[in-house]
Amino acid sequence: MEKGNTLKKLIIVPAFNEKESILATIRDIEENAPDYDYVVVNDSSWDGMLELCRKHGIKVLSLPINLGIGGAVQTGYVYAKEKGYDIAVQFDGDGQHDARYIHKMEEALLENDADMVIGSRFIEKKGFQSSRVRQAGIRYFGFLSRFLFGQRITDATSGMRMCNRKVIGLFEKSYPRDYPEPETVCRLLRKKCKVIEVPVEMKERQGGTSSISWSKAIYYMVKVTLAIFIERLR
Repeated sequence: MEKGNTLKKLIIVPAFNEKESILATIRDIEENAPDYDYVVVNDSSWDGMLELCRKHGIKVLSLPINLGIGGAVQTGYVYAKEKGYDIAVQFDGDGQHDARYIHKMEEALLENDADMVIGSRFIEKKGFQSSRVRQAGIRYFGFLSRFLFGQRITDATSGMRMCNRKVIGLFEKSYPRDYPEPETVCRLLRKKCKVIEVPVEMKERQGGTSSISWSKAIYYMVKVTLAIFIERLR
């Protein structure tokens, strides 16, 4: 891959009802990753986020109906593919991610000739570590990835990830609709893509509320487990 300063780079910010945190998220990107373009994918928010973004001149792709996190992220990858980007970064709109780590991830992507770099909060265990229940789920998916694909991923549910042009092409064609992170990692491992992790610090959600309830968490574990086993059998 070319050197970082010659690459066309995009940050995809999927967002649903993130009015409270979206301006701080974009400010973080502008201050810490100014050489990256960015686009907010508005997943049919109803809290005034779209109007706020337009007021502040933030580039937005606005979906007419709510597609969920997978549909919003895939929209970003379709845009990245159509516009010829070499690198795409997924970066949450709720203020949990820190743009200071984007260049560290880019350096790891290029130096290791990797296809995807995941920002993991569990390598150095600094910053917000999530709830114990979610940590247990993350460890479980790490076990599954090692058992089924031979590589343990410490933070398979991390939404902070960077990929190259090859993966952009894969994801713009097909992407899971809900709770996609562990499934997409396993898909890349099955395809023999090189997936690596770098340590990052994350923060607590800066506004809004999580979409994952206890009932959804159970559904999440069952659905993603089945999807990962199906992925292994392909």
